[in-house]
Amino acid sequence: EPVLWAVENGITNGTDATHFDPNGNCMRAVVVTFLWRAAGAPEPTSSENPFTDVKESEFYYNAVLWAVEQGITKGVTDTTFNPDGNCTRAQAVTFMHRFAGEPETSMENPFTDVSDQEFYYNAILWAVENKVTNGVSTTRFAPDDLTTRAQIVTFLWRAKGCPEPTTQTNPF
Repeated sequence: EPVLWAVENGITNGTDATHFDPNGNCMRAVVVTFLWRAAGAPEPTSSENPFTDVKESEFYYNAVLWAVEQGITKGVTDTTFNPDGNCTRAQAVTFMHRFAGEPETSMENPFTDVSDQEFYYNAILWAVENKVTNGVSTTRFAPDDLTTRAQIVTFLWRAKGCPEPTTQTNPF
C-alpha cells in the first residue's frame, strides 16, 4: 500500500516501468526529493545553491534547495550535500521530523543506541511515538543502518496517516 500510494501521488516512481527496487538503498537526494514531492513540489524561493555537489541539471536540484530553505537539511558540510550518499535511519527520520515542524515528544527513550546528545535524538523519539517507524528491537533503533526505498515511502505513508491508494493496480 505505501508504494502504490506514493506512486499514485507522484512522490516516487519505479526504477523502471516494471520495477520499484524496494530493497535498494535510498540516497540522500532521493529522500529529500520524496519529501519535496509529498509537499507538492514547491519551487524554492531562492536560486542560491550552497552545495558544489548539487548541479542544476539534476532531478533533485529544486528539492535540495527547498529542503535547505525549509530547514529540513543542512548538508554534510557547508558546501556539500552528498546527494549520492546512502541515507541512514537517523537522517531519514530527522528530515521527516523537521518537515513536520519539529514537534515535541513526551516519549521516554527505550533505545540504548540513541544518545540524547545526538542531533537525531528528538526525531527518533517523535518517529517512534507517532508510529512512523519503530526500533529494530525494543532496545535498539539502529540509527546508522541504511534505509531502503520501501522504508522511506512507508515512513512517509505512515506520517501522512496511512491513506488508501485509489487504485490497487500494482505496476511493479
